[in-house]
Amino acid sequence: MTITRPDTRQRELRFPDGFVWGAATAAYQVEGAAAQDGRGPSIWDAFSHTPGNVANGDTGDVACDHYHRYADDVRLMAGLGLRAYRFSVSWPRVMPAGRGPVNAAGLDFYDRLVDELLGAGIAPYATLYHWDLPLALERTGGWAARDTAARFAEYAAIVHDRLGDRVAMWTTLNEPWLIAFLGYAWGIHAPGRTEPAAAFRAAHHLLLGHGLATTALRAGGARQVSLTFNLSPIEGPEEAARPVDGLMNRQFLEPALRGRYPADVLAIAERHGGLGHIRDGDLALIDQPIDVIGINYYNPSTVSLRPGAPANPAFPGTEGVHFEAATGPTTAMGWPIVPEALTALLLRLSREYPEAGLLVTENGAAFEDTPREGAVPDPDRVAYLDGHLRAAHAAIEAGADLRGYLVWSLLDNFEWHDGYRRRFGIVYVDFETQRRLPKDSALWYRDVIRRNGLPR
Repeated sequence: MTITRPDTRQRELRFPDGFVWGAATAAYQVEGAAAQDGRGPSIWDAFSHTPGNVANGDTGDVACDHYHRYADDVRLMAGLGLRAYRFSVSWPRVMPAGRGPVNAAGLDFYDRLVDELLGAGIAPYATLYHWDLPLALERTGGWAARDTAARFAEYAAIVHDRLGDRVAMWTTLNEPWLIAFLGYAWGIHAPGRTEPAAAFRAAHHLLLGHGLATTALRAGGARQVSLTFNLSPIEGPEEAARPVDGLMNRQFLEPALRGRYPADVLAIAERHGGLGHIRDGDLALIDQPIDVIGINYYNPSTVSLRPGAPANPAFPGTEGVHFEAATGPTTAMGWPIVPEALTALLLRLSREYPEAGLLVTENGAAFEDTPREGAVPDPDRVAYLDGHLRAAHAAIEAGADLRGYLVWSLLDNFEWHDGYRRRFGIVYVDFETQRRLPKDSALWYRDVIRRNGLPR
């Protein structure tokens, strides 16, 4: 008698061989040690210490104390089976004034972190800028000043010279839209400026910094270079959706990957300070080939036409456009949970920019997490991650060149202007004791990694 064994592949959603599973954090959100070993102040130090800017007056002074506990955290990552860890390098820890002397102790920390990761079999993915601009550079204009782009390229070359023999994946910037428009137009992020014209200048100089840094990384022999965007599908009538999509998505994708600005975005920028900051040759400098498009996806936005409505402060030039409130399930941030929009986003990127691979560099959710008898049940987060991984798999089946998925975040951490009241981690952090406790979602994610897939 012949026994036919069931084909388990038919009962699982399998991801491609070599698919990268990992997690992400950012320096100011987890490191702490804000005034130790020669680190200089950043714009987020100044912003968080200004009363009224951050919930509960929280700061990143201690955060998760990752600076001192990194070895334990790497062991935690290894126990979860992570294949990659995306961290950011703190510019003010490496160059306290943003230019000039290099702080050897700062580079030494990242040297130790990279070696610890490699010793645990975890690939280090380094992000050069995740929002913590040296305060000294902000005082000379910040990203609204052209010189900051040149200083960023110098810093990129210094970090790569130290770590490039062991780090294969380099990301220049994390979320340039948020840096420019939440920091310089709306003012709810550091440096807290409310100057739309400065936001458009910052957006351009961030892209210029990316191009110059990419050139420096390539000159140093960097193997893979990426740029991470926060991208959001914009849903609604074309007349309302197009300007928002232009400002949030195309304003950054098109210059970085096509060497051009969308005409509708230039028209908005021209009404807000003009275009004098864009010089001949800039777009050629920005348009450097990249290997991977980093995608931070959390939710789509829905807009409608509402004559007379003022512009959203994060989107200068959107007068008459109304941003609709979420109507379905949401996270603790109030963000709608729409996994299928991730599928659409990945397919759009594959269709419009097929020359670069795709990597989900952030995806996750904040919920109210409460430890119970040595465990942290978080079924809503498990459901969120499961839904978005299924959406990612659907995109792969439809032809998207998606190469990996990095959950946000490894640890509960300092969540910018929300302080410590929002928890995105798959690992619970007791900020009084710094005790780490894997949530149910971490254990679930560990099993996904082991099987390289999900139950069908």
